[in-house]
Amino acid sequence: MFYIPENYVKVAVDRVGGVTKASNLLGVANNTVTTWVKKRRVSNIDYATKLAELSGMKVQELRSTR
Repeated sequence: MFYIPENYVKVAVDRVGGVTKASNLLGVANNTVTTWVKKRRVSNIDYATKLAELSGMKVQELRSTR
């Protein structure tokens, strides 16, 4: 059995109220947030930092390349 690490980007997005709420708070398109969740990574450091602040998570969790 394989261990699948937690999708921290999804956790952060859920904590702020979902994709639409996150996209509105960050000023990006819903599709952008959805892509971050699918890739499990927020590539832009500014958006990663803001999402981390809003969700109470560490920016390193959102920028991981796992």
